[in-house]
Amino acid sequence: MYIPAAFRETDTARLHGFMREHSFALLTSHSERGLVASHLPLLVDPTRGPLGTLTGHFAKANEQTLDEGTECLAVFSGPHAYISPTWYETPNTVPTWNYVAVHAYGTLKVVEDKTELSRILELMVEKYEGHRPQPWPFDGGTDFHQKLLDAIVGFEIEITRLEGKWKLNQNHPAERRQRVVAALTAAGGENNEAVAKLMEEASR
Repeated sequence: MYIPAAFRETDTARLHGFMREHSFALLTSHSERGLVASHLPLLVDPTRGPLGTLTGHFAKANEQTLDEGTECLAVFSGPHAYISPTWYETPNTVPTWNYVAVHAYGTLKVVEDKTELSRILELMVEKYEGHRPQPWPFDGGTDFHQKLLDAIVGFEIEITRLEGKWKLNQNHPAERRQRVVAALTAAGGENNEAVAKLMEEASR
């Protein structure tokens, strides 16, 4: 990922936090069959490996399971917003797009052991169901859940390279950034407001 110095984020804990908050990722891999990608939730365990380890699962029919042992890239995308040059109130400026993203690289390792696969699913269910008033129960010992396990393939990716890009107008003077924050807030919408909040945090 192209990251100018002004936009680079290197704090591993902050990158992990972003990945947990925006956990629905795009996982890409490449082999002799060509380039393939899957959209799926990923869990990050910061305690496994120098940069952490990702875990998830595919449908058994997903051909990406055949890419075991190849390098893969998981892309975690956050809020994004179009930035009009009129908001800068300065001549000779151009349109741009503000956004936050994290790229995690590593080697795809398939997990076929049913005990480990069940553990991955339990962690996934806990993350997305644990906060609900009546969470969906996961009991790996029932016939129903054994059938679920037979239909999927787990995987893990020890992260070997981690990149973060916080592109939030840091290359502009403070007064211009303040005008952009005001314009995004006035425009409203989930992405605009989230980007405005991130810009304010980056200015502190």
